[in-house]
Amino acid sequence: MMFQTVLIANRGEIAVRIIRTLRRLGIRSVAVYSDADATAAHVRAADSSVRLGPARASESYLNIDRVIDAARRSGADAVHPGYGFLSENSRFAAACAAAGLTYIGPEPHATEIMGDKIRAKQRVEADGVRGIPGRAVPGMTDDQLVEAANTIGYPVLVKPSAGGGGKGMIDVHRPEDMPEALSAARRVASAAFGDDTLFVERLITSPRHIEVQVLADTLGTVLHVGERECSLQRRHQKVIEEAPSSLLDEATRERIGRAACDVARSVDYTGAGTVEFLVSADAPDEFFFMEMNTRLQVEHPVTEAVTGIDLVEQQLHIAAGEPLALAQDDISLTGHAVEARLYAEDSNFLPQAGTVAHVAFPRDVRVDSGIERGTVVGSDYDPMLAKIIAYDDTRERALERLGRALEKTVVFGVTTNTSFLHSLVTDADVRAGKMDTTTIDSRMPDGEADSVNGRVWAAVALAVHQSRWRGAGADPWATPSGWRLGAPARAIDTRMRCGGDERTMTVSGPPEAARVDERAASIHGDGLERQVEIDGEISTVAVMQIGESIWIHDGHEAREFILVDRDSARAARADSTRVEPELRSPMPGTIVAVSVADGDTVAAGDTVLVIEAMKMEHRIVAPIAGTVTRAASLNQTVAKDAIVATIIAPDNAGNADESHKDAHNEGDNA
Repeated sequence: MMFQTVLIANRGEIAVRIIRTLRRLGIRSVAVYSDADATAAHVRAADSSVRLGPARASESYLNIDRVIDAARRSGADAVHPGYGFLSENSRFAAACAAAGLTYIGPEPHATEIMGDKIRAKQRVEADGVRGIPGRAVPGMTDDQLVEAANTIGYPVLVKPSAGGGGKGMIDVHRPEDMPEALSAARRVASAAFGDDTLFVERLITSPRHIEVQVLADTLGTVLHVGERECSLQRRHQKVIEEAPSSLLDEATRERIGRAACDVARSVDYTGAGTVEFLVSADAPDEFFFMEMNTRLQVEHPVTEAVTGIDLVEQQLHIAAGEPLALAQDDISLTGHAVEARLYAEDSNFLPQAGTVAHVAFPRDVRVDSGIERGTVVGSDYDPMLAKIIAYDDTRERALERLGRALEKTVVFGVTTNTSFLHSLVTDADVRAGKMDTTTIDSRMPDGEADSVNGRVWAAVALAVHQSRWRGAGADPWATPSGWRLGAPARAIDTRMRCGGDERTMTVSGPPEAARVDERAASIHGDGLERQVEIDGEISTVAVMQIGESIWIHDGHEAREFILVDRDSARAARADSTRVEPELRSPMPGTIVAVSVADGDTVAAGDTVLVIEAMKMEHRIVAPIAGTVTRAASLNQTVAKDAIVATIIAPDNAGNADESHKDAHNEGDNA
């Protein structure tokens, strides 16, 4: 065996995926975990596991000393970093070597150069590979970055020098937005990578994001393993990836592949890596170097699908000092593969948390997943839950297969972006290959959820009615039949909310022969899957009640319906004119920036607080002009929907206490 025991210094779906290859090769696997992941899927999948520390990444997955100690205690002779966390940290690679452990990745000097986007840009441009116009100088101050942006011309892209995954990258279209963008980018970069160094580049309009997979052994052989199209992105975070790209012809494919190999050779690279380029949609033969990721990529499965090469296995062989068993002519791209990233997020792309109560994936596609029933999805780590990869002989058929797979994907207990992914892979322009890195942000800026079909509302109401009916048992007084002494039976009202829509559904009669809003209906079965008939049309749905929530999958997508107490809802509506506008946290997270103090006067749209969760920042802005009363402070952890501030409008100042009135009056007089 090349190695006896490999420790995976990561978590979630990538750890599970690496363990799969290790098991096939007969290599013992060791998982590491934080307190938040003690019962996670990757821990149970491994042959053994070692605790690192508390949930906070800096005290667990990002703590080099603890990871090295875990490797020593487990008897590992090699460490695989996965992606994210320490995977592009040259100090970690060096620490592994110093501890006598084989690091399954490039040498520290390559990681150090390419992990620093400024140095990488300077290195490859010196070797003749064209980069994106901009200014990349280490240690630039905010004033120098502003000056550089003015020289380059807006719009510009602010980028952290360290890390990857689009974290901390911010588009800036106006000079007045630059200071806040720099502040946010530095916060994210510091938290995610421990380095807040920034640089600035011209924001290229209508670009296609093309990346090339490379493999390089320790004997000097460097190969390119085809390209991937990663243009469908949201906030610089890839959402859908595919291989090969429909944009490139064979001549450009060969040129960009050679350029990627040149980049790898420039730093004596070894292992699996990815060289990323921007390609003009209007001039596909022109490409610009962006960066090199010195690790396995999230989207590596699409390359594996079209080449038949297990990239993790190749990493292991290279790390063991073996020569590549492939030549460039041995590598060919057959068919087409498309990957969708399943995230824990709502229709507004905000991270979500919860406990997975049920999960089911289709069996006719590849699924790399880090979740299972009972998995707790918190706010400590990246919100990606799984990857769904479809392969077929043509791009059209692969997209169709992925669309069907997404329709069959069921996750209850945590809101996911499944519906949004489905809308992307079935979009006419995407199917035609008409897309770029701005497609999602420009065409779908608000992530508005589709309206829920009336049949789904009726099915949920039936399921609630069935649960109440069965809960009554044989007690006729508890049965929700609507029976009344000396009067006709009354229909039972159920008020529910799904997204921003709230309805009252009326149900009468036993579940097997009921009426829902005067429509003939019935529901049969008592397990997860039940048969529902509405106006003669029969369908099979998956239904689960979790507390006051009803989760339903109608054969196309999963949705959460929340039972609403009618008296509470009525009281809230009655009091709405007297309640001051409350700013609530859209997700569980931590307050990372406070822009105002108690008593400050703000205009509508002003930033009040910034909340960070799952490596993403979200600004909480004032909906109206008025005076701020804060309910949360810097570094405070808040729950989803928690009140973090209140805005007192000028015409309601009389309802505030004396201190707020004084502050408001001073603002008026100023």
